Amino acid sequence: MRILMIGDIVGQPGRRAVKETLQTIRQELRLDMIIANGENAAGGTGITGEIANELLGYGVDVLTMGNHVWDKRDIIPYIDNESRIVRPANYPPGTPGRRMGIYNIKGSDVAVINLSGRVYLSDLDCPFRMAQQLIESIQNKTRVILVDFHAEATSEKVAMGWYLDGKVSAVAGTHTHIQTADERVLPEGTAYVTDIGMTGPFNSVIGVKKELVLQKFLTQMPVRFEVAGGPYQFNAVVVEIDEETGKALSIERIFNIEY
Repeated sequence: MRILMIGDIVGQPGRRAVKETLQTIRQELRLDMIIANGENAAGGTGITGEIANELLGYGVDVLTMGNHVWDKRDIIPYIDNESRIVRPANYPPGTPGRRMGIYNIKGSDVAVINLSGRVYLSDLDCPFRMAQQLIESIQNKTRVILVDFHAEATSEKVAMGWYLDGKVSAVAGTHTHIQTADERVLPEGTAYVTDIGMTGPFNSVIGVKKELVLQKFLTQMPVRFEVAGGPYQFNAVVVEIDEETGKALSIERIFNIEY
């Protein structure tokens, strides 16, 4: 089983990258499933129901989220009714949306878990304990489990990789928008990468117009950030998994630029 995990989709350029790339990449890479982080898909922060439908229509099978999940209010009534969106599981009980999704792919069940880190982000429930709780709840249903860990600190992400090694098929970091070059299959069979990267404007500062970010750094005055234009980048990883054991066989980074 070959699964593509796409890094944070940022604004209209990121959505265009998904639209134009997925037209060919599914066949070229023989993909069975596509997971994408969509928490920045609407103007750089948050997602709307309309934009979620747009991305799902392009061929994304599951959308994961992060700390900007609630930035667009109309996602709140939508998220309870769309099984293909998974929000961070460690939000408090009663929060709208699904903590985890289980999807039938090629006759096998695949679980997708989304977690939010706590270092430099909101003080949510413990993502480590939540991960263990969810894994235990599905251990008799599937061995193929993908985790999108949306976190700021590299140390927290690396720690999660080691904590879940052998318990899940992959732990892929999102949030920082910078692709890391540390992809590997850990000793017990879990594919790991600290950050998948960003799908959005290439000539930008993590998706934002560079001149606005420079103005902020140079003046320390309030600046309204806007998503940059121009060429886009498409960041993702392909994970190959043995669906019988749930162990990863390989993980490969993708960094494409379209001018």
